[in-house]
Amino acid sequence: MKILLTGATGYIGRRLLPALIDEGHHVICVVRDKYRFDTKRYKPGSVTVFEGDLMKPKSFDDCPKDIDAAYYLVHSMNMSGGDFSKEERKSAQNFVALLDKTKAKQIIYLGGIVNEEHLSKHLASRKAVEDELRKSKVPVTALRAGIIVGSGSASFEIIRDLVEKLPFMIAPKWIKTKCQPIAIRNVIQFLSGVLGKDFTYNKHFDIYGPDTLTYKQMLERFAKVRKLKRKIITVPVFTPRLSSYWLYFVTSTAYPLAKNLVDSMKVDVIGEANELPEKLHVHLIPYEEAIKMAFEKIEQNLVLSSWNDAGNSQIFRKGLSKHIEVPKFGVFKNKQTEKTKNTDDALKRIFAIGGRNGWYYANWLWEFRGFIDKLFGGVGLRRGRKNASETSVGEALDFWRVILVSKEEKRLLLYAEMKLPGEAWLEFKINDKNCVVQTATFRPLGLAGRLYWYAMLPFHFFIFKGMLHHIAAG
Repeated sequence: MKILLTGATGYIGRRLLPALIDEGHHVICVVRDKYRFDTKRYKPGSVTVFEGDLMKPKSFDDCPKDIDAAYYLVHSMNMSGGDFSKEERKSAQNFVALLDKTKAKQIIYLGGIVNEEHLSKHLASRKAVEDELRKSKVPVTALRAGIIVGSGSASFEIIRDLVEKLPFMIAPKWIKTKCQPIAIRNVIQFLSGVLGKDFTYNKHFDIYGPDTLTYKQMLERFAKVRKLKRKIITVPVFTPRLSSYWLYFVTSTAYPLAKNLVDSMKVDVIGEANELPEKLHVHLIPYEEAIKMAFEKIEQNLVLSSWNDAGNSQIFRKGLSKHIEVPKFGVFKNKQTEKTKNTDDALKRIFAIGGRNGWYYANWLWEFRGFIDKLFGGVGLRRGRKNASETSVGEALDFWRVILVSKEEKRLLLYAEMKLPGEAWLEFKINDKNCVVQTATFRPLGLAGRLYWYAMLPFHFFIFKGMLHHIAAG
């Protein structure tokens, strides 16, 4: 079958794509920026990349019409500004207009479990999207999931941060809310399993794991799997705003996501029983087993996707490729060079920088800078990196975004996503003289940007110098 896959660079899309390819389908991956998508990862001829933005209908004028089915995996909850629910509804409307011009026989949508009378803004938006999709003449199969557990998922990483960093937790009352966490492997099995199954047309199915747990129990069982002793005390005085800030500062999540998650966590997420697992022969994975499976992937450096792969900042709106050309005029630069005796080792250190590997010199200052960034509403350092030794274009790397990575050119280019009075790039490359060239470039915005650069000069001098020396010398 020929499948149209939206959200192909997102957490779910990246994991669903290999499953669809393995089943012999040809997949048309819809992305906002072709530059972010590496077709070399997949079997030749199995993937076609189409650049389009669902908020810009005309960008789909040349989209193939001879498709058999389409997946709608677009999500805007993590957007840093604007009304995400309004944007999600408009995106779904544009998708319906697109699909109605094709030969598609099925739309498959992944939303949230919405069985409570009073829904959070996030869950209400997910339901509204489903309602918009059902206005299409193409039959819709809606899968509604709760908390998804898997390496790199937002829920998993938040729970991991809380459990591994806090031996003692004072938690808000929503920690007693119930849910049915589902393993990411099961989610992918359901998404691929309903493809072409006419008994699922124009129906919805709640998909959930075999355990019904409170969020407190989820934290406790996570601690049990990790062999950690944790004490959790529940207090009634946490306001939603305070809870959001608590998640934002303790975990790697962005504030807009934390705010919407807290709003959703006040609602029980319990699925309605159905026979879909039996009909699709899906073995539901228990919560603790799902955690163990996630850590196996992490330890083997096999994490396929992360919740922050798909971003909603202006850098994604404009396209990553717009930032490859580092400006030469009207900027400040800190350029340092050091010869290396072993270019292969130096290159490995360049591509492994950040995350749990650290920044090779004065890591406490990098962590302090991340903390300051969090205070001003930035992303901070806690996003880390998905893989300890490899990275690819578009991935988050602490408070940077990977713009270019090339082993052939021996070059890594990062763009800052921290809060700054301007724009910043950090570039590493090894030239033909076996020298590691490290360049920090800053384009200031007004007087504040210039003052910021001069204030940081003393720190830049020895931090960048020490970092370069450790990369070159090992």
